[in-house]
Amino acid sequence: MIISDLNKCQPIIGSEGTKIKQIFHPHNTMLGIGYSVSQCTVGPGKRSKPHKLKSSEIYFILKGHGVLHIDDESSDITENQAAYIPPSSRQFIENTGDADLEFLCIVEPAWKQEDEIIE
Repeated sequence: MIISDLNKCQPIIGSEGTKIKQIFHPHNTMLGIGYSVSQCTVGPGKRSKPHKLKSSEIYFILKGHGVLHIDDESSDITENQAAYIPPSSRQFIENTGDADLEFLCIVEPAWKQEDEIIE
C-alpha cells in the first residue's frame, strides 16, 4: 500500500504557471500506474499559460471558481465540478475569484514534459 500525504508533497511551479503538488505519478509509486494525479493552484486574478498536452486530463475543482478554456470554448467552473480535457486541446484556466483556485489534475497516460507544448 502506498499513501501520499498532500501536506508532505513539495510544490513546484509548472511550466504552464500553476503551483503543482504531485500526488501520484508512475515515477514515485511502485504500483505500475499509467496515470498521474496532482493538486494544482492558481492564485487570485492569475491564469495558467495556454498549453497543449498529448494526454487527456480531468480537472476536479476542490476550492474556488474560475473559467476553463478548451480550444474555442470557455465555461465557468466551480467547486465540486469536473471537466474533461481531450488530448492535444489548447487549454488554460483562469482564477476569477478572490481566493486560490485549487483543483486535482488527473492525466492519462501520465504527464511527461516532452508531451506538453506551452504557447
